[in-house]
Amino acid sequence: MSAKSRTDLADMPEPGAGGSGASVDEITDRILAAIWEHRLPPGTKLVEEKLAEVFGVSRTKVRLALGKLSHDSILTVEPNRGTFVSSPTVEQARQVFDARRVVEACLVKELAATAKKEQLARLRKCTAQEAEARTRNDRRAIIRLSGEFHVLVAEASNNAYLSKYMRELCSLTCLVIALYDAPGVPSCPHHEHDEIVDALEERDGERASALMVEHLTHVESTLRLELPGSAEIDFKAVFG
Repeated sequence: MSAKSRTDLADMPEPGAGGSGASVDEITDRILAAIWEHRLPPGTKLVEEKLAEVFGVSRTKVRLALGKLSHDSILTVEPNRGTFVSSPTVEQARQVFDARRVVEACLVKELAATAKKEQLARLRKCTAQEAEARTRNDRRAIIRLSGEFHVLVAEASNNAYLSKYMRELCSLTCLVIALYDAPGVPSCPHHEHDEIVDALEERDGERASALMVEHLTHVESTLRLELPGSAEIDFKAVFG
């Protein structure tokens, strides 16, 4: 993304909600939530001073939070320019989905044999909330809950490293969707999540795995990844 297309962070929703005692983890989570809900689009510049004022904390805490997100590739640090919400290329976007198909297919296959009733109940609650958000046409909630579903699946594995990795992949997926989403096309149909939970409840690992791969491939197919990230725009074609 060119320098001209970058946007500075003007403000953050719910100013002051972080409170003077906000921890680095809380600041990190709130920035992640804003990215998941597309309130911080790819290319947004994150200014330490402004964030410190919004969260009511020192610049040191903000710097540590931004450092954590930069380490996970959610943010990109550009020397002498600042820290920006990452803008994945088309190739990086495809790699994210390739990684998710490998990881999540194996994850649900194993989970089908070990999932507890309360874990499945949490997944059902998430899909129900997602359906309600679609009824309200609340796009921010839809995106957030869709990502949360996949994180909950990872958390059910009781593997802290896998959960962290999935949260990172889901955050990168949100950035990819923000950049390459096709207008008017739902990127993540909620009924596909319900079908995955059905298979988990039935202890059918093979079916759960196949459904997860099909689901992630479906999401990827709705994106306009055939367009190179640096493609020159034909304004006559756009506005003619």
